[in-house]
Amino acid sequence: MRFAFYSAKMMRSMFRVVFVAALAASMSCRAMETLPPSAMEEPHTYRIEVLQVTDIAPYQESLDGFIRSLGDNGIVLGQNLAMNRVSIASDVERGGFWNRLWVYLQVRSEAQRIVRARPDLVLTIGTSATKYARRALDDAQIPVVFTAVANPLEVGATSFRDAGPGVTGATLYTDMADSLKIVKEIFPAVQKIGMVHTDDENGVAHVQVAKMKAAGAGITVSSRQVSKNDGIVPSLKQLLEDGAGVQMFAVPLDTYYGLRNYEPARDLGDFGAEHDIPVISFALVRMPGAMLYVGADFAAVGGLSAMQAVKILKRHMKPDVLPILKLDRPTVLIDPQRVAALKLSLPASVLERKSQARDGFWEIGASK
Repeated sequence: MRFAFYSAKMMRSMFRVVFVAALAASMSCRAMETLPPSAMEEPHTYRIEVLQVTDIAPYQESLDGFIRSLGDNGIVLGQNLAMNRVSIASDVERGGFWNRLWVYLQVRSEAQRIVRARPDLVLTIGTSATKYARRALDDAQIPVVFTAVANPLEVGATSFRDAGPGVTGATLYTDMADSLKIVKEIFPAVQKIGMVHTDDENGVAHVQVAKMKAAGAGITVSSRQVSKNDGIVPSLKQLLEDGAGVQMFAVPLDTYYGLRNYEPARDLGDFGAEHDIPVISFALVRMPGAMLYVGADFAAVGGLSAMQAVKILKRHMKPDVLPILKLDRPTVLIDPQRVAALKLSLPASVLERKSQARDGFWEIGASK
């Protein structure tokens, strides 16, 4: 009897096993497939802190490009992205040591607040915010991505490709040799360019690089430094009367030109027009009077920074392994109204590469 009892019990167990196996076999192959990782992950809202010094239009363009690129990669503001932005006021007109010290202390204070908030990532816009905040954020192991930085070496990067511990991003840097080559193609007779700058970190670096690279294009660059509350006209007169005189004025990446409703830029444009001297800009920021723009697009660079942010947020990569990104070539824009006003004739090799861009400008494609 005991044997029969165990045999019946074993039969019932075997029947259950066979039934489950048959049920599983009857299910579709699709039901048995492994779920994609995105389906198994719990919904997550990414938290990003944005830190910048001064509130200028190019920084907004950088942020717009950053947010747009994040959205293209499934990280959408207001849906699965929460963003807090802090812009530290700076007395850019006064400039000097005390203003830099004030900015340093304010950025450090904000960095400590961010450490306490523990976001998923920090976006720093511009040189000052990146340089002064990175140490505290790296010590707290909070990833930092920068944008709108002209020279990565100025923010503590070990090279133009390696940002150092805890940081990555994208730079406005474009090879000045390429930019000057474009200038020479459009203005083959130009041999001397004048530039006015302040103690703005990007402006100083930009002028220094221009001077170093100019010889390769057969050009000499002369410069004058002014304070941010100085007018630009006296320096323009000095550059015009210096030696044989400059044949062109060039605007560097310097916040000075946007002050007082673009007063320095407007005065430069008027001075150039009165003396039949073309004005060009090595910053892709609308400058009254400029007829040629050669430089990095702030929104596009912001988009490159977002690409690195996506890798950190979604793939959990460390900033240290991600290189600093930059655009392959500078963007080239020409204002046809200024060309007509100056009665300039552009080379056929340039005109055949033009296409219509926004605001009535021509964009010049790469040479073949």
